[in-house]
Formats: sequence, C-alpha cells, structure tokens
Amino acid sequence: MSDLLKTEFNDGVGVVTIDSPPVNALGYEVRRGIVNGVKRCAEDAAIKAIVLVCAGKTFFAGADISEFGKPMKDPSLGDVLAFIEDVRKPVIAAIHGTALGGGLELALCCHYRIAVPSAKVGLPEVNLGLLPGAGGTQRLPRIVGPEIALELIATGRPIGAREALDYGVIDRLADEKSLRNDAEAFARELVRSSAPLVRVRDQNEKVVAARGKPEIFTEFRKKNAKAFRGFKAPENIVKCIEAAVDLPFDEGVKRERELFMELMASVEAAAQRHVFFAERQTSKIPDIPADTPTREIKAVGVIGAGTMGGGIAMNFLNIGAPVTLVERNAEALDRGVGVIRRNYEASARKGKISEADVEKRMGLIRATTDYADLSGADLII
Repeated sequence: MSDLLKTEFNDGVGVVTIDSPPVNALGYEVRRGIVNGVKRCAEDAAIKAIVLVCAGKTFFAGADISEFGKPMKDPSLGDVLAFIEDVRKPVIAAIHGTALGGGLELALCCHYRIAVPSAKVGLPEVNLGLLPGAGGTQRLPRIVGPEIALELIATGRPIGAREALDYGVIDRLADEKSLRNDAEAFARELVRSSAPLVRVRDQNEKVVAARGKPEIFTEFRKKNAKAFRGFKAPENIVKCIEAAVDLPFDEGVKRERELFMELMASVEAAAQRHVFFAERQTSKIPDIPADTPTREIKAVGVIGAGTMGGGIAMNFLNIGAPVTLVERNAEALDRGVGVIRRNYEASARKGKISEADVEKRMGLIRATTDYADLSGADLII
C-alpha cells in the first residue's frame, strides 16, 4: 500500500497520488488506496481541497478486467465513488493519459475535473459487451444531455480533452507539462472563491428537459439498428439512459446495475470478453522475453490474390504499408488486383474513403508473378 499510495500536503491542498503500473487499473488495492488517501485529507482540518492524480503514463484507465467474474472485494468501485462524491471539501480529478470506463466514472464523482490537452476520456464498456456499471450511464447524461450520452456510451467512442471541455465533462485544461501544479492552483482558486461542491448526481436540468421526448431514443435506435443488430449491450445502454431521464438518480443507478448484471451473464458479453483477452494474448508468446526487440514492418508480401489474399493485402494497404502481391499467373493477378480496386471504389461511393484514398492505396500495390520480388518484404503471408 505504501508504494501504491502517496499523500502530500501543500499550502492547504492535499494531493493523493496513486501509482499502480502499468495503467492504474481500479483493482482492490487501488480502490482501497483511493479511499485511504482521500479520507486522510478529508479528516485533516488544515486541508481545504483535495487533488486526485495518478503517477505513470495515465489516469485510472478503467476497471481491473482480471476481476471480471470474481466476487468483488470491498470497497467496490461504487462504494469508492459514493465516498468521494460525499466528501465535504472540493475533490479535483487531475487527468492525463486516458480516463476510460471506471476511470471516467471516478472522475465524474469528483467535484471538478482538470485535464491535459492530450488526455482522452470515454466509456468503452460496450466493446466488451457490457455497460458502465458504476453510475456512468446516469452521470454522463446529466452533464452532456441524453443525445450526446447515447452517442458516446453506446458506441464507446473516446473523446479528447478539448471536446470534453466543450461538453462540460472536464472543467479546465492544464498545461501539458504541469498538470499537478495547475491542479493545485485550480484547487486553491476554488477554495478562495468558495466554489460549490458540484455533485453530478444533482445536476438534473438536462435530463429533466428530455422527459416526455421518447423520440430521442426511438430515433437513436432506428439510426443504429443495423450497427447494433445482434448485440445486447447497446440496447441495455439505451435503456439505462432512458432511466437517467425518467427516474431519480438512485433508482436510475439501481436500474443500471440490473441491466449490467444481465449483460455480465450473457453469452454475447462472454464472447466479446474472450475476443478482448485473446487479442491481447497474441502478443504474449511463451518463452520469448518481454523485452525482445520487435521488428519494424515497413513492407509486406502476400502470396495469393484470391479472396483471402486480397483481404489481407487490403488490411496492410489501409495503414499505408506497401504490399507485394504474388500470383501464379498474370490472369489471376489481374483478377485479384481488380477485386481490390472495386472494393475500394465501393467504399468511396459510400463516402467511407475519398477517391484520392483509393488511388493512394492502389499505388501501394506491387503486382507480380515473380517470387524474387518478395526479397524486400519484412513480412510474408
């Protein structure tokens, strides 16, 4: 705990620093450290405001996914958030890196938020087949309104600090290199001005304004019907935001929890979590040291220009990697390159890419029937 938590006092401001590499995930020890640090500051009469900041490369990047499916040890994330929100001194979240999922939910429970311009915030749980389970679906609509909350939570799209500032998700931008100093200065400014303790849970204006407007949700469902088909999480997220509009905060949180647990037990969420872990496991090859230098891939060779080969080639072309495409004869080669071009032209007609993008990507293809042309490739598939 002593290595994870540092509590410092500076001219009336208590600074609680959490250092739990690599991403300050909100596991049990981190949750306990947050409560202990904030409680110490809250009980010290000399401390007038509290700054919550993280060491390392990021703010709390989200829940500890290794705890998924296991009994939650107290304090739960919900307990931590409620504790912070009820502190009778200003608590300021100082954000760098990313504040995703539980990290943003925690920041929304602080009374004020300051972030560096490069920071990103978001609620991406939908990508795991889940929804924010610690009040995120109830608090975010109270800041940005239900329309924007639907877009951000149901798609999981993160936003940059400047966009978050425009939406009111954060209150101030800090200098990129002086987050802590700027956060402390912000805290003192709040104390001097006797600024109110802003609890997001009490900000009801935007959700009340949406009551009696079911078309907000009807139109969102209709617009995204194709994209969300086959997935339960987006629909449950919509139901949660409907609850944020129609119910008192505590009842909305209860509804959120019910819908979260429904997803946790679903086959769809289990499958999406499996994919999430499997993708990350591919980079952890047994018996190869973690510090083994990786080889930079600048050029790729693909043998075979059929359906699979063409699709593989397009993946590399999409990221700007030159591709040498090899086939047994010129006829098969021309056919494969033609399919790639038609696929890109179809994307251009739909507005997904520009005509210039089509030509740029096609210009990265070196079509050949000579295997010797693969000699310059860093990777051959």
